[in-house]
Amino acid sequence: MTFSILIANRGEIAIRIARTLTENGFKPLGIYEPEDKFSLHRKYLIEDAEVSSYLDIREIVQVAVELGADGIHPGYGFLSENPEFAREVIRKNLVFIGPPPSVMALAEDKIASKIFAEKLEIPTLPWVEVKTPDDVLSFAKTHGYPVIVKAAGGGGGRGTRIIRSEKEVESAVKVARLEAERSFKDPRLFVEPYIEKAKHIEVQILGDGDNIVHLFERECSVQRKFQKVVEEAPSPSITQSEREKLLEYAVSFAKGLKYVNAGTIEFLFDVKNREFYFMEMNTRLQVEHPVTEMITRRDIVKKQVEIAFYSALDLKQSSISREGHAIEARIYAENPINGELSPGVIKRYYEPGGPGLRIDSGVAEGIQVSSKYDPMISKVIAWGYDRNIALNRLTRALREYVIEGVSTNIPLLRHLINSPRFIDASYTTCFYEEEFNVFSSKVAEETRVHAVILATLIEYDDKAASKYTVKSSLVQNVLRSERVSSIKRHAWYYYVNLKGMLERGYSSKRKRNEERGSHR
Repeated sequence: MTFSILIANRGEIAIRIARTLTENGFKPLGIYEPEDKFSLHRKYLIEDAEVSSYLDIREIVQVAVELGADGIHPGYGFLSENPEFAREVIRKNLVFIGPPPSVMALAEDKIASKIFAEKLEIPTLPWVEVKTPDDVLSFAKTHGYPVIVKAAGGGGGRGTRIIRSEKEVESAVKVARLEAERSFKDPRLFVEPYIEKAKHIEVQILGDGDNIVHLFERECSVQRKFQKVVEEAPSPSITQSEREKLLEYAVSFAKGLKYVNAGTIEFLFDVKNREFYFMEMNTRLQVEHPVTEMITRRDIVKKQVEIAFYSALDLKQSSISREGHAIEARIYAENPINGELSPGVIKRYYEPGGPGLRIDSGVAEGIQVSSKYDPMISKVIAWGYDRNIALNRLTRALREYVIEGVSTNIPLLRHLINSPRFIDASYTTCFYEEEFNVFSSKVAEETRVHAVILATLIEYDDKAASKYTVKSSLVQNVLRSERVSSIKRHAWYYYVNLKGMLERGYSSKRKRNEERGSHR
């Protein structure tokens, strides 16, 4: 029997899921908001329908019924960890590709999941629920500063504030509570010690309720504002005995829940005392799942579908092995110098290739990158027989990747993954923010140098604006006719990247001049 599955998502993850469904004989169906009418993910669907919002539970489920879907895959983000969405799917006699709503509700509640972990004797940091700022003040008197206040529901760094002194407590609690209420409709907060030198390491789990297996761990310590940027598997930071302890904790937690489908159990690793502390469980496919797929050669989406439709996981722990090392870098549409979003239309797009590379992308030439959605437009995953080869492949891929029309964080990522702290794996969750100014200043300096080269090559002045296209072709002809040095090649590359921005500047200037002239 061929099942039809509606993908309740968009962009890169919708494409990734659709590919697996197609490869395994399932029919991918989907949805799109009006802003996504020309989104690339629609090309991978057999049939789809417009919805008013990717967050409208009843509308999405009704569309699934009308399209003849047998089940719904939520992807990540949006409604992927919403128990009410899962319940509505089940009410309509559709298969929800994820855990039961009751398990999802427990896992998404960070307070309840901490209590559950403690019952299983899995280490957690000291914590207390925050009902008033006085709870934080009392906690800090016992455990000292800094502390961190977190939302009890949801994730993604929303409702999270680091507090380093008594004077910050009241405002931090107020802002965190408002953010939690707005994001998750759940104002509950809790506080725990903030570990300055910590790593974020998580374990990928698959289960059918009875049979629970792990697909080893991933390290996700390169973060900005609690959002992951670079991930790798396995973790280069722990010993084999530490790994075995971590995996035992994760499997124990999942078995306690009688967990069904794919999930990720996340831990903080205190570098100083070499201890793991349970953080939370995510009951969905993770953005960083490809690094696990690369080292285990297992398609996690395929397993999700099989578990959901056949109620069984056909894997045993003894049959799962890992090989090599994989690193993933997230590509964002943003200014690499100041981090501002960079919406726009992709004008030129070229993906890197070669051995050991995988690109999970949601864009192509002509696609609009909207500021309405998450700015991540693709992921570059590099695999190698060891970490050094994976790192070299990722470096090469970032050099080859061409995206024009919007700014991206690719230049910053190149400096990040080749910095001493990343190479020796001594980085912690503070690494990105501690080094951001260093990386962005290097990008800014590169930009200044190339701007000077461009000015020399283009010989631009105001009088030449009307002949801009002619001058562009003349520069190109010169470079083709001469022996092009490395610096000229770099200059030409940056010229092509900046051309659109310069042209927009000319257009705006001409428009202003015309408007001034019409008012004279």
